[in-house]
Amino acid sequence: MSVQPPPQNSSTSLDAHFEPYTDSVNPEEDTNKVNVHVQPVREVGRPARPWRRVLTGSAWTSVSSEDPQLAEQPTLKQRSCCSKFLRGLVRTLVGILIMLGIIQFISIACGIVLSFFPDEYDRAVNNWLPSTNNDPIQIQDTSTTPIPLPTRWPTDISRDITPVACHSHNDYWRRVPLYSALQAGCIGVEADVWLFDEELYVGHTTSSLTRERTLQSMYVNPLISILERQNPITEFHPSLDTPAHGVFDTDPDQSLIFLIDFKTAGPATYHAVVEQLAPLRERGYLTHFNGEEIIQGPITVVGTGNAPFNLINAGSSYRDIFFDAPLDKLVDIPEDDSTPDSDSEMETDSESESEATLIKRSNDHGQGQSGMPNKITANTFNATNSFYASVSFRASIGFPWPFHFTQKQMELIRTQVRIAHKHGLKVRYWALPSWPRSLRNHIWRVLALEGVDVLNVDDLVGATKGEWNTRVFDWWP
Repeated sequence: MSVQPPPQNSSTSLDAHFEPYTDSVNPEEDTNKVNVHVQPVREVGRPARPWRRVLTGSAWTSVSSEDPQLAEQPTLKQRSCCSKFLRGLVRTLVGILIMLGIIQFISIACGIVLSFFPDEYDRAVNNWLPSTNNDPIQIQDTSTTPIPLPTRWPTDISRDITPVACHSHNDYWRRVPLYSALQAGCIGVEADVWLFDEELYVGHTTSSLTRERTLQSMYVNPLISILERQNPITEFHPSLDTPAHGVFDTDPDQSLIFLIDFKTAGPATYHAVVEQLAPLRERGYLTHFNGEEIIQGPITVVGTGNAPFNLINAGSSYRDIFFDAPLDKLVDIPEDDSTPDSDSEMETDSESESEATLIKRSNDHGQGQSGMPNKITANTFNATNSFYASVSFRASIGFPWPFHFTQKQMELIRTQVRIAHKHGLKVRYWALPSWPRSLRNHIWRVLALEGVDVLNVDDLVGATKGEWNTRVFDWWP
């Protein structure tokens, strides 16, 4: 027997009338009547519009301005003015960029064209070259008798040239190697050497080497010719000067620093360099250490790159090739020992080593890293075995961003300069930023003021003739 539920009155509503925000049934309504009332929810803001019409601004034309909230929104006219202003601003910026690009292109094109013409230093190098009749102080008149020129003298090839503490970086790239740097007054030049078939070739890479570009033809022989003209024997000067005069007539005591970058294996290249410097050595033109003191000469040879420190430092009684020490690895000398001891224990051990051991230790690790002792002490590098203390500016100091040195960078520069000078070494930074020129000039000025001894430069004119001030057009190459 099943129990039937009581019959439901069809007129009775199962759903109570529910007003929003109330929890009671409206007593005024008929409870038997189904009356579900939903109040519309009013939208806030603008109605949805197609995105294409939104971008064009036409989507808002049909919006009633009677709505106070919508009336506060920008009108179509206001939006149109703003859009025109933005379009005008963008067009102006694009126009400025186009003009800057055109100016940059013209500047580069002019630089390329001017590179085919010699600069003032290239035009003046003829003063360094011997005349056709092998007499630099005579000219040929219309007659057959040479007439001395009263404005010339035997050592005038470097007249009006003031030595400048700059280093001609990659000097072999110049239109007239060696002579352009000397005409600018640079006291240092650089040559990269590669040893092939017992000959030293000069070039930046092996692809740039030729049979004609050798260390002898590009540097050794020209230096001998220049120094012989700077040290003449005449009826007024019957004997040679001791020490010999250097390449600069305005400062005969200034030695030319000849930096030789070893690109091939250090030990073999070192012995080849020693052999090819023999003509300069025999004439007494090389700065050397005689076992007790440094004897200044017209040419100071410094080995860098894969130059092995242990081979350079091996000779205790004589050496005329000096090392390019790593500036960032110098150990500070205690205040109570301001002068490095050249007879240190490290040097004594080096002298007792066999040639085979020295060659074994001469690993090719680059500037200031080849043939190094197991431990660097305060007495490892000094003026008897090294000349420069160099390091990459970018690797050690870093880029001066934003276009000025930080306090940390300035303290590092001052510390490195102070330690190098206590060792008796000359400070040189390579890999300096070359552009923009205003930043380059700022770096040159700061380094010179902080005591850096030699500036590594590519632009001879800018380094020796120009003013290191900041100008607007210095931002162009």
